[in-house]
Amino acid sequence: MSTPTPPPPAGREGVRFRAWNLLLLVPFLMLVTPWFNTKDPQLFGMPFFYWIQFVWVFVGVAAVAIVYAATRDGDAPAERSDDEGVAR
Repeated sequence: MSTPTPPPPAGREGVRFRAWNLLLLVPFLMLVTPWFNTKDPQLFGMPFFYWIQFVWVFVGVAAVAIVYAATRDGDAPAERSDDEGVAR
């Protein structure tokens, strides 16, 4: 017979670590500006430094969308019904 899983520590019911959440660190690479602080290559006459920042916006949106899609599942905490927690 298997033993039941112990409940999570008090105060951490909604906190779960998932490896997918590490993907949210990728947009922070934009902050390392020496990596792309150059003028060339230009895109439509815009220096690299500026147009790569626009690209990072889309990378950030994609990272958040991927993490959202990968981590939304059915084991979320159940919603409270109207009569729960009401003193009678």
